[in-house]
Amino acid sequence: MEQSRGPLTGFRVLELAGLAPGPFAGMMLADHGAEVLRVDRVRAVDDTPRRDVMDRGKRTIGLDLKSPQGVAAFKRLAERADVVIEVFRPGVAERLGIGPADLHAVNERLVYGRVTGWGQDGPLASTAGHDIDYIAISGALSMLGREGGKPTPPINILGDFAGGGLMLAYGVLLALLERERTGRGRVVDAAMVDGAALLLSMFYAPLHGGHWGPRGTNLLDTGAPMYDTYETADGGFLAVGPLEPKFWAEMLARMGIDDMPDRNDRANWPAIRRRLAEAFRSRTRAEWEAVFEGSDACVSPVLDPSEAVRHPHNRARGTFVEVGGVPQAAPAPRLLGAPRGDLSPATRLHDLGSWGLPDDEAKALRAAGVLA
Repeated sequence: MEQSRGPLTGFRVLELAGLAPGPFAGMMLADHGAEVLRVDRVRAVDDTPRRDVMDRGKRTIGLDLKSPQGVAAFKRLAERADVVIEVFRPGVAERLGIGPADLHAVNERLVYGRVTGWGQDGPLASTAGHDIDYIAISGALSMLGREGGKPTPPINILGDFAGGGLMLAYGVLLALLERERTGRGRVVDAAMVDGAALLLSMFYAPLHGGHWGPRGTNLLDTGAPMYDTYETADGGFLAVGPLEPKFWAEMLARMGIDDMPDRNDRANWPAIRRRLAEAFRSRTRAEWEAVFEGSDACVSPVLDPSEAVRHPHNRARGTFVEVGGVPQAAPAPRLLGAPRGDLSPATRLHDLGSWGLPDDEAKALRAAGVLA
């Protein structure tokens, strides 16, 4: 990929190696021009480009943060950084000597971004967990699944990525904006349970007003026949979502159905669902795509990731790119007219002089096994 300068050009980010939300937040910042240096374990770094999509556009080093020399070197790097992304359990960074107070002592302008499942305080803060646990406690998981079925997690995108990494990146940008006024950095406490709870904002009023029923019985959770997926003759699936009456009418017209029961009567929903299921099973997915092409019927094919890359709309917009032989989503959102950041696979940073660590010190650290 051709390197270019994005809107975050000039900002430096130290990303402590971790899983899912931390690397995702770092990727989002790198996508828009930030210089992101991923600090990994010594044994995990070599000169082979990293093919992990979330490491694109970054540089990497291996540093032993359990040694005094490694901690001292990290503080030197932090002096030149704008942001640190930290992914440990509460208290771990402080025990290592690289917590917020330690780093603000050498760089008061530093934005210290922390992402955890439970947050930096509270009864569960020090316990282990995964995405499924965080969205369970947030209330989100209870709302996901079919009527009469058990709660179904949406892989780990709701907690780790939407509620965690995305919220962390947002919090970092807020703190950077605030720093322009105050001259001081701030600690960002991004908890996945908080983020997942925030994502439910649209539903709190209907939930507490008695207008939202049990899981899988509502308008947007597959309870309604006009907002669901249906199987086609060849085993494919269509996403059907004509909620508005005019879109519903267009869908039925294109399907050749003129005697559908009134969908405003919930008692008719089972019969409508059966009728639609039978109709959609009569043709292949490709045949239905042709029927609904260019229409407002709100019917779309359910594509797997490899198919999504080839879809004409995605190709026209450049929704996906290929980096290092790996198809992947392009940076989002788009800042129209702004150049895109470097998307090349991450490689090891050999010259640490620009980060304030002279060559002779780096050489001594490598000789001691502290720096990869």
